[in-house]
Amino acid sequence: MNNLKNLYPCLDSIRKYTSVSYETFVVAYLFSKENLDKLRKDFPWVTIIESNEIRGFSENNNLALRQAKGKYCFVVNDDTEMKMPVIDRLLLSFNKCPNNTAILSPCILNKNGGISVCGVAPYNLYRFIFTNCHLWPKSKDCAYINQHGLFKSYNIIGAAFLIKTDVFREMGWFDEYYFFCPEDIALSTKINKHGYSCYVDADTKIYHYEGMSGKSLSMIQTATKPAATLGEIAFYSSKNNIIALFLRIYLIIILTLKFFYHSLKSLIHHKPNADYILAIGDINCIKACFSSKTPKEIFKHFYLKSKK
Repeated sequence: MNNLKNLYPCLDSIRKYTSVSYETFVVAYLFSKENLDKLRKDFPWVTIIESNEIRGFSENNNLALRQAKGKYCFVVNDDTEMKMPVIDRLLLSFNKCPNNTAILSPCILNKNGGISVCGVAPYNLYRFIFTNCHLWPKSKDCAYINQHGLFKSYNIIGAAFLIKTDVFREMGWFDEYYFFCPEDIALSTKINKHGYSCYVDADTKIYHYEGMSGKSLSMIQTATKPAATLGEIAFYSSKNNIIALFLRIYLIIILTLKFFYHSLKSLIHHKPNADYILAIGDINCIKACFSSKTPKEIFKHFYLKSKK
């Protein structure tokens, strides 16, 4: 989203550590002419796709994915950096996986080098409810702790993963209903249901900086959070109206408690801060639970409001 700070180290690392034949697409989301010109000058080997209207993660990625010619697609966030030949290693590891493997993910590290994500357990309604109450036992995810080598996962996250292009095409690419989360979980869940598998190569590592740091809070999240909330309701209810109604009521209760908590913390500091932004996000999520809008429509509503 018009940000070169993260993008440059990401592209430099792809160029440095990738020796297999590849093409690179950058979806320049709402880029200024100045940044577009600079990007074209500094990275002439990159195919730039301009995205000049409000689109979510799925829509923006799909603009590039539909043009991909390779046997595999490596989907990667701009706030990542390789310090080893990630793509080359994943391609070699793919040959060691069962034939029905569709996705292979690296181990994703945070900026300090600690493990952020290394495989993701199944997500279901039960897990969603208990996670929101902070009651989900960590023992449930123990299968993904301190792993080495290749192992089977169930889900992946969208920050970095390698996928067979023909399978991705068969799945219809990312589901564009999900504007901002959980399009990655929806994809890997769908892949499992179609008889394919997801694997992780725990010995192949990539750094994911801003997205996993928890410190990049901004007013735009007062729009992405309600969009994500509606996406989660749709995913975890499997678009069943009765379950969706239950989830809306449940989330209104949880979000109301969070709103009061963040509002009180914000008042203590007597100035706009992270808790102030979180409180606005909470109240916007509550409003979204009463809305019949799509995730994209609710994002547009609150995004334009945050710009005033």
